Amino acid sequence: MDGLNQLVEWGVIGLLFALSVWALAVALERFAFYRRLQPADYATRVELEVALTRRLTVIGTVAANAPYIGLLGTVLGIMLTFQSMGASGDMDVKSIMTGLALALKATAMGLLVAIPCVALNNALRRRVRERLAEFDAAKERAGG
Repeated sequence: MDGLNQLVEWGVIGLLFALSVWALAVALERFAFYRRLQPADYATRVELEVALTRRLTVIGTVAANAPYIGLLGTVLGIMLTFQSMGASGDMDVKSIMTGLALALKATAMGLLVAIPCVALNNALRRRVRERLAEFDAAKERAGG
């Protein structure tokens, strides 16, 4: 049973780590793209908006789902703790609390991934709005 506990714990934490690395890579790529972007290179606002918002859903999806992945790890950890206690007949408070504390680690990790992803998503979406406003202002100046 201990092996299954480890598999659940490290599987969830590993998945959350992989998702956080993926979201961070996308965020860094997007920030670099926004820095070198020349809005004048785009003929229409729609083309610019498509380029600006490419892959932002990755960060939003990770932000939205990381807490649920962590919660799944917690639920599985609690189930394994109760199953282990039931199988051994051991109702020691120390073992119960230790098992529950370890199970809650997955939820904490999910939140640790989600909160920065929400902040990154908001920062990137703000930058999109700014670049679109710059594009609109430049088109107005050129047309008027």
